[in-house]
Amino acid sequence: MRKLDRYIAWNVLAAMLVVLMVLVMLESLFSFLGQLDDVRANYEPLDAMLYTIMLLPKKVYEFIPVSAMIGCLVGLGSLASNSELVVMRAAGVSLWRMVWSVMKPALLMVVVGTFIGEYVSPVTEQIAETQRSILRSSQGTYSGEGIWHREGNEYMYFNAVEPNGVLYGVSRYKFDENMRLQESAFAKRAIYQKDHWLLEDAVTSRFDGEKFVEEKATIQPWDTSLTTTLLKVVVVNPSALSISGLRTYTNYLDEQGLDSGEYDLAFWTKALQPLSIFSLVLVGISFVFGPLRSVSMGLRIFSGAVTGVIFMIVQNLLGPSSLVFGFPPILAVLFPISICMLVGAVLLRKAA
Repeated sequence: MRKLDRYIAWNVLAAMLVVLMVLVMLESLFSFLGQLDDVRANYEPLDAMLYTIMLLPKKVYEFIPVSAMIGCLVGLGSLASNSELVVMRAAGVSLWRMVWSVMKPALLMVVVGTFIGEYVSPVTEQIAETQRSILRSSQGTYSGEGIWHREGNEYMYFNAVEPNGVLYGVSRYKFDENMRLQESAFAKRAIYQKDHWLLEDAVTSRFDGEKFVEEKATIQPWDTSLTTTLLKVVVVNPSALSISGLRTYTNYLDEQGLDSGEYDLAFWTKALQPLSIFSLVLVGISFVFGPLRSVSMGLRIFSGAVTGVIFMIVQNLLGPSSLVFGFPPILAVLFPISICMLVGAVLLRKAA
């Protein structure tokens, strides 16, 4: 019986990996072609290629749920097309045992996805975004390529960020309680020194009640609660952060009295991704034993792709809706997962 379990698991796992590789390669190709339109300044086609390569772990992480489902349909469907599943059931192998055999490679995909999403993808995307911003940024006060950050009544803009503690093109704007500008400042670079920041070539303009007074300094200390740990979070989009990084930055935003809804949504999306994988695989299994038992392989792949796309669309629509209408982000993430699990369970029960 163990040989049978391994046979089913290896067929499904191989199909999952092939589907994942195809989807990632196609997405990376389109991404690279899109980057070619943004080539300018020191950002050349070779840099665009390196940027695309550095984002491969992110693409792998994003496509694991859909790849697991389509791979399940392909791998298990090939066994069904060859009547191997019928023979197995006739030999006394229960449906739920075969379901468990398929869930084993899904569990492996969960482990791999969690590792990539927590330890690999955030690092590679930080490096990629940092290098891209540095190559494309200018020395002016605003390049359109950088990052905005808020701390109390002070708004900051960085042309480019190195997470290890270097900022390029630092613009700062301080406002009073009535949101009137009190001070503006610009520095070519800021370097983190253990527990404080130093601004290089800083120019500060302060409002003294009647006019702005300008001050210049080659080196100037900068008092802020922004640390290199937070920089690693600020430099990338919420969807690319690790679960621990999302929790750290969410707590920071709450301390600052800022809205953390977008990061809460990203946290629950990543934290519940294992459930997303299992729910989609369960639907794939139920399709093979149910309505797609005797159809062609092409139709199975098409059905899996459509189901996966619908799942992603629903999740992507409900997520922002939770921020707009104020319901908990966890409900937005759990809703499509629950629907998939319900559909899969009902279809499998009919097939049993």
